[in-house]
Amino acid sequence: MIANKIKVEKQFDSVKLMRQIRDEISLETQNMNFKDLKLYINNHLSDKTVKNSIDKSLSNN
Repeated sequence: MIANKIKVEKQFDSVKLMRQIRDEISLETQNMNFKDLKLYINNHLSDKTVKNSIDKSLSNN
């Protein structure tokens, strides 16, 4: 049996958005040293839990 496939146009493409965000961050941070990158991360994260865990990981390096 052949299944009928109905193509539904997406209103929101999460993969596309994630790639756009990742590419934008890569462009903004490509020439940063570790210190600048750490400042960038701290300035762009608003969730304290995530920020604290990233700070903790970065301080171990």
